[in-house]
Amino acid sequence: MDEHVDVHMRDSDAFSWYMEQDPLLRSTVVTVMMLDGNPDWERLPDRFERVTRLSPGFRHHVVMPPLRLATPRWVVDPDFDLSWHLRRIEAAPPRTLATVLDFARKTAMAGFDRDRPLWEATVIEGLEGGRAALVMKLHHALTDGIGGMELARELFDLGPESGDLGPMPDAPVAEQLGTLDLVRDSLAYDWSRLFDFSKHRLGSAAGDVAHAVRHPIQTTGNAIATGASIARTVQPISDTLSPVMTERHLSWHYDALEFSVDDMRRAAHTAGATLNDAFLSGITAGLRLYHERHDTQVDELRVTMPVSIRKADDPIGGNRITLTRFKVPVATVDPVQRMTETHERCESVKRDRSAPFTNAIAGTLNLLPRGYVGGMLKHVDFLASNVPGIPVPIYLAGAPVERFYGYGPTIGAAVNLTLVSYCDTSFVGVNIDTGAVPDTDVMLDCLREGFDDVLSVAGSYTGVVLPTREP
Repeated sequence: MDEHVDVHMRDSDAFSWYMEQDPLLRSTVVTVMMLDGNPDWERLPDRFERVTRLSPGFRHHVVMPPLRLATPRWVVDPDFDLSWHLRRIEAAPPRTLATVLDFARKTAMAGFDRDRPLWEATVIEGLEGGRAALVMKLHHALTDGIGGMELARELFDLGPESGDLGPMPDAPVAEQLGTLDLVRDSLAYDWSRLFDFSKHRLGSAAGDVAHAVRHPIQTTGNAIATGASIARTVQPISDTLSPVMTERHLSWHYDALEFSVDDMRRAAHTAGATLNDAFLSGITAGLRLYHERHDTQVDELRVTMPVSIRKADDPIGGNRITLTRFKVPVATVDPVQRMTETHERCESVKRDRSAPFTNAIAGTLNLLPRGYVGGMLKHVDFLASNVPGIPVPIYLAGAPVERFYGYGPTIGAAVNLTLVSYCDTSFVGVNIDTGAVPDTDVMLDCLREGFDDVLSVAGSYTGVVLPTREP
């Protein structure tokens, strides 16, 4: 395995891996790309072959160390077979975007074969108008949203032709690890982590002591504040803030929303907020309307959002995020005021003292009973993710990409909304737990109105589209 690849999962990735003992908490990510024509099947397998050699993990499967002596280990699959991961099917009627999303949600709800690398890609041909689609299913431990965009740059072209890609990279060498090998490897990994931690602490200890001697009150205050922040992060959650979206079932509904990137950016700028603040405010406006349709009101809802910790020298792909959980305002009707309040909440979360310790916190949570931690996740109301996309048109083996949707897992929440920008359009993938939200059409109507409410702040705007309903 490449020296830059993490041989073992980070504690936060292991956390999601262990949680999948409960199928409601699966960490499956799906991307849906609508294509104007069929990709060239003579070129496409070679392109995927190249990606699997460039990106860590796409040829690796997960092996559990004996007695959980260490976090799960990535091992090069000796039986890797590209034809198992890359499929090609004919679209079923009505051969529309709804057909593709129905296939995507079904493949997302199915678990992975844990004896193989954790990804699948399916080309769906025969859609109306001669179109096609690519549905990619990935485990979140394999890559995050930004890592997925980096992978897209290896898979897609900026024109119909690929150009010179250079020689095919070497394939990783298959690994055969017996039980004794895994034990030795796990103990060596644990010792390495302990050594690195001790080295880091010893290196900073002198400075810490000197600072504490010079500023004892400040040092004590910082320690107390950090401890309180970590306590808030791990505190148990026994209630769902929404009085309506309380049930959880193993059934998802995939849908989509579209609107202009520039319209959303202008609305955010008008309110002195960020694009992400405007995105969150559109969601909360829609959720406020949804609760009103059910004759109830809610002041706040609990959201989980990923925050990227990716560095410039990190390898292609890989999962480099940490999850933050906090409450957002919902009852505020004025869109500018709601964006302002949301901005303040988000900025406070970014400054939270527990952020540098999220991986260590995940390692501690891994020691707790699954049911206890899973119960906390099922009291989160919604998830939201904003992924910077690709600003220029791209092609897949000669076929132009028209639309680019991302679908994150609910991980026990009622709904997950993932925004991916492509060219000048924001494509929002909506993943709804139908146990929490049985009336999905009502939810989509409310979300459209909610985003319209935010976009109206920009003045003139093009409106929000529900592409599964409108041609």
